Amino acid sequence: MQHHLKQLTENLATTIVGKDEPIKLILVALLSGGHVLLEDVPGVGKTLLAKTLAKSIEGTFGRIQCTPDLLPTDITGTNIWNPNQREFEFLAGPVFNNILLTDEINRATPRTQSALLEVMEERQVTVDNQSRPVPQPFFVIATQNPVEYQGTFPLPEAQMDRFILSLSLGYPSAEEELQMLQLHQKNRPLTELTPCISLEQVQQLQGQVSQVKVENSLQQYMVNLIRASRQDEEITLGVSPRGTVALQRTSQALAFLEGRDYVIPDDVKFLAPYVLCHRMIAAGGKRPKAIVDRLLRSIEV
Repeated sequence: MQHHLKQLTENLATTIVGKDEPIKLILVALLSGGHVLLEDVPGVGKTLLAKTLAKSIEGTFGRIQCTPDLLPTDITGTNIWNPNQREFEFLAGPVFNNILLTDEINRATPRTQSALLEVMEERQVTVDNQSRPVPQPFFVIATQNPVEYQGTFPLPEAQMDRFILSLSLGYPSAEEELQMLQLHQKNRPLTELTPCISLEQVQQLQGQVSQVKVENSLQQYMVNLIRASRQDEEITLGVSPRGTVALQRTSQALAFLEGRDYVIPDDVKFLAPYVLCHRMIAAGGKRPKAIVDRLLRSIEV
């Protein structure tokens, strides 16, 4: 299985140039069964990343372009009348895909944003009192522009808490941008991409990740770190218990990705900013990243 993971990493690296760390984090989120929030300006490769991942795992790809007039049924699907059959039939929405890109999620109204809450947590959609499971594996990559706030609706804490990781791709370096131009000079690299792992194998990998060992002392370190976020005077809202579970799950996935069957403290320290920052509300305009870094230095391993 490690061979398949290596191929999957190489597949993503062929289209997303020079983003080794974000690619690793995306795979950590996928293997841990969570979802990712990308906070980036337009044009840095978020859509290409999602499409590459879907094609690499032989999965289906869906896209939602969020706007203020988007309705919840545009996401989940709805029952429509079939005059030939003389009955209602369900027209599935874009959530019924393996990889779902929700672009500029904060441009959708809170009512529409809430349509994603059930499916992201429970992997099912309920329409007219009937629940329908979505395909497995199911992985949401949501994006929002951190610069432009006009006509947006900030995500509530309950929605932010559904994302296991939050990260940014960022701009490429000069060398990486030159390499990107050479790569796209003649054709699109996505068209030449071939699948390297099946959906069933992805699910097997997710099952193996849950078997990665976490020592009791390391679990106590995670709990101490999370509880410190709730008691810190610079934080008005600390990390939820769901965040504690997310930190352990992602640490297991990172250890598995690195070829280990056990978690080490460096796994927790590396992932803490990506797991915790978007789950915290800092006081007085403080940066959550700086607070998490301070907590990591002060909490004893």
